[in-house]
Amino acid sequence: MTEGRTVVRLDGDASPLVVEVLCEAFHDYPVMRFVLGGDSSDYRRRLGLLVGFFVETRVHRGEALLGIGTADRLDGAAIVSDPARPSPPEVAELREKVWVRLGTKERLRYEAFGAACAPFQVDAPHIHLNMIGVRPAAQRTGLSRTLIEEVHRLSREDPESTGVTLTTEDARNVALYRHFGYDVVGHDIVAPELETWGLFRPDTARL
Repeated sequence: MTEGRTVVRLDGDASPLVVEVLCEAFHDYPVMRFVLGGDSSDYRRRLGLLVGFFVETRVHRGEALLGIGTADRLDGAAIVSDPARPSPPEVAELREKVWVRLGTKERLRYEAFGAACAPFQVDAPHIHLNMIGVRPAAQRTGLSRTLIEEVHRLSREDPESTGVTLTTEDARNVALYRHFGYDVVGHDIVAPELETWGLFRPDTARL
């Protein structure tokens, strides 16, 4: 699939591998537990549905799936989007199917999270880093840094982009992203168990 520490852009056929990696990386992530309900007996299956929706949306929109690992194993992945790009009808159809399977309460919690993040939007054209994750067994090996630097490169080489936005729901990540040149552009408490930060890194940022 990939060699060494090189990031490659994957096609839609690799989406199951991307979903697998991101599900491992985000298994205990606060927003996933909040939306899906962490005590669900079939949490793992439901997590796969939600992450699969995020990944397949990128495929339908023609946006980047990035992977890093070895020839026979994907160890890290990232998905990015252009917020200004319109979605084809297939995305709305996929969204409805997913929420029918996950449930109304879950959809309302997800929409509450989305409403909290909405004020974090940056007016200038930019790339949004939707998800970035590394399998637990491959963490602390530099793969996350390599992936995020590739996202920064994509933004620099896009004549329409002025930088990269993301959100994090882990307070420990705020300092890490600041190290990578991000500034906090917003913060909100979604629920007692969930808060979120919006961050933006202009393409002029340097480490």
